[in-house]
Amino acid sequence: MEKSEVFTVLDETFLPQMAELYSKSFAGEPWNDDWSNTEQLNEYIKEISNSYNSLNYGLFINGELKALSIGMIRHWWEGTNYNIEELCVSPDMQGQGIGTRFMKMIEADIKERGLAGIFLQTDNDKPAYRFYLKNGFFDLDYHVSLYKKLNGESDE
Repeated sequence: MEKSEVFTVLDETFLPQMAELYSKSFAGEPWNDDWSNTEQLNEYIKEISNSYNSLNYGLFINGELKALSIGMIRHWWEGTNYNIEELCVSPDMQGQGIGTRFMKMIEADIKERGLAGIFLQTDNDKPAYRFYLKNGFFDLDYHVSLYKKLNGESDE
């Protein structure tokens, strides 16, 4: 049976499907994220997918959401970019080239919109890091992420 693929921009009507795919995608190795608090999960997905200038993409395969990119258009002095907050592919579809095809679809739409590029952050010890490098992204050696914990014990 041939697969039916539909690439589309997602709006708030897709929030339940987005939350389900996101939770499922990050539940296992190597992330082991515990999104069992569905209220917390739903609020997180709403926050990042409904921000000012949000732009969310989905890839449906045989009617099911199998790849997701949640992000926003962000203006910067060097140009206007698509900033990806979260990107995931359903665990049952990983390793089949879906992520690379999905990224190419996103890139084509971003180019059509006249945007300068795509910016994202990921952990350099996760498979996603190698995926992004393989797909033409490069490491911004001068860019770092910082965090300060304000409650509980420090994780130094």
